[in-house]
Amino acid sequence: MINFLRKLLKPKYDTLNIIKIDAKKILANFEYLKKRQGSAELFPVLKSNAYGHGLKEMCLILNQTSAPMVAVDSFPEAQIAWKNFRRKVLILGEMPLRAYDYCHLNKTEFVIYNDRTLKHLARYKKRAKVHLFFNSGMNREGVKDMASFIANNKKYLDAVDVVGFCSHLSSAEENSVFNQEQENKFFQGLMILREAGYFPTWIHLGNSAAALTLENTLLTAYRPGLALYGYDPIDDEEYGGFRPNNRLQPALELFSTIIFIQNLQPDEVVSYNASFRTTKETNVGIIPFGYFEGLDRRLSNKAEFCVIHVRDRIWVKIAGKVCMNMTCLDLGQGDIRKGDAVMIISSQKNDPNSAQALAKLMGTIPYEVLVKLQANIRREIIW
Repeated sequence: MINFLRKLLKPKYDTLNIIKIDAKKILANFEYLKKRQGSAELFPVLKSNAYGHGLKEMCLILNQTSAPMVAVDSFPEAQIAWKNFRRKVLILGEMPLRAYDYCHLNKTEFVIYNDRTLKHLARYKKRAKVHLFFNSGMNREGVKDMASFIANNKKYLDAVDVVGFCSHLSSAEENSVFNQEQENKFFQGLMILREAGYFPTWIHLGNSAAALTLENTLLTAYRPGLALYGYDPIDDEEYGGFRPNNRLQPALELFSTIIFIQNLQPDEVVSYNASFRTTKETNVGIIPFGYFEGLDRRLSNKAEFCVIHVRDRIWVKIAGKVCMNMTCLDLGQGDIRKGDAVMIISSQKNDPNSAQALAKLMGTIPYEVLVKLQANIRREIIW
């Protein structure tokens, strides 16, 4: 009753910036990845606010799937996942020891990288379900000498429930010899673990690219991130002809709103440092979206966005440098009006403002474009 009254009395607020997530595309991506790996399960990776898509929103969508658990990075992320996802939560990241004491052990499993965390979790006996992370060659984190680790920590391993064994491929998106070397080391580590009497249910090595390319029946789970959201992590030149068979669908679209338009004459400048100068009479529009909201300054004077005016779609370019909370657009002399929507990120792969295209302009990867989208931008699920 109290929650109902709060909703009734809460003022309705229309936002000028909004991210729309197409649930059907997320679900289709999940099923596509699931079919590629047969009996293996998927642990969708929702860290970094679900790659900018919204952690809460993605949990609600993934409730419609068969995923036995979702993967997050930290305790604050786990708190959101516990509240919104119906099944288990796998915490991937290392945390302050005290944070483990506040976790819902019946709904949580933990990736552990060292004996310090293992010893702490051993206090909870078999209630603590852990996934041992093995350093298979990326040399970023994890147990490098599995035999020594087991010998030195057997009483603590016996106290917890070792339900998983995992690692991370360094170059899964490339068709490299190093991938095979990592895979071989990983299964050697698993063999040592099994010989010591530990038989984890979840054997997971693969990220998005691995979920699309690996064919190893010993793996019982994969951790797709980027591919779940519809972006192809594979270099088609490396895998020759793979991409045409890829049915992944980007699910995110980002919109802002034109809040101001002014008419400029030839030889006038726009934004900081006069990096844009008009060559003819033109209209300049302002959107309340800048580098604080997640629009990278490297896109200044480069990126093109799509203005939606009545039934027309008009492509316009950033004019001048991206500001902290605003960006100027060269609208030309068309009939664009204040209040018109501006699509900043398109879900269409070939559009000049797709996440892939923007990343290319920035000289980076789509991951960076997506995760920098501020968490306070409203997300809307399109069912």
